[in-house]
Amino acid sequence: MVRTLGIGTVLLVPTLLLGGCGDQQGGTATDPASAGDGAEQLLMTRYAVTVLDDGDGAELCLGGVATSLPPQCGGPRLVGWDWAEHQGDFETVRGVRWGSFGVVGRWDGESFTPTTVTSAADLSEPDWEPTDFSPPCPEPEAGWVVDPSRTTYADYERLGGAARRLPGYADAWIDTSGGEQSAEELDQSEDLASEDVSGWVWTVRVTEDVAGAEAALRELWGGGLCVVEAERSDAELGEIQERLMELDDVLGSGRSMGVVQLDVIHDDGSLQTRLDDEYGAGVVEVTSALVPAP
Repeated sequence: MVRTLGIGTVLLVPTLLLGGCGDQQGGTATDPASAGDGAEQLLMTRYAVTVLDDGDGAELCLGGVATSLPPQCGGPRLVGWDWAEHQGDFETVRGVRWGSFGVVGRWDGESFTPTTVTSAADLSEPDWEPTDFSPPCPEPEAGWVVDPSRTTYADYERLGGAARRLPGYADAWIDTSGGEQSAEELDQSEDLASEDVSGWVWTVRVTEDVAGAEAALRELWGGGLCVVEAERSDAELGEIQERLMELDDVLGSGRSMGVVQLDVIHDDGSLQTRLDDEYGAGVVEVTSALVPAP
């Protein structure tokens, strides 16, 4: 499990899979034969990304970047890249050069030819839409808390482990907006296990026996709890995620809140359509690292 703490909310994401650095295969994520069409269209990175050259030529790192020194990453080869044109915008350590840039150009299915390059310092920060972690259940008339003696951080963690062992477990998340302390403040606690997190509201989804699941979890947690039915279990979504990782040009994937997220180098929309037809609309969400330039 990967747990991400953020101001106001906590999201539990069961699995995150990343494609290997530098091992993307040729061809688009949809159909290698259509790569020629993309070469005629100007595409751009969604935001500033790392360009790295370890001596074998510059690469456009569209996936994960290892935070070593020098960093490590890989991606499509950049055709015609000249570091001399970007003096002051990159670093060099032990013969490895890297910098952060927004890049516009043409993608032929295997390599990217830049037409416009902008230093990250000259780009505005991307706008991230916050995820809604509010529980899908209405707040009880008497309030969320039913037993203040079972609302410590230790109780919260026990419920998290128990939820994942439930039959038909799908996913879970926490709305911490009602808590007295932010996640950052809790991180500074010297006795985290005893902290009061009674304002946090758990949402747990299962594909079977909702009432039984709620009863089992209520024995462990006296704070806010919302147990609802999900269409697919985490195990089912995990199988879909594993199959998707076998596609060409996959950068990484994850799953949360009933959706498998798939990051690819480039999708013109046809991959999303195909996966909607195969698994149902909304089950897989494809994000293309390269998007049409305005």
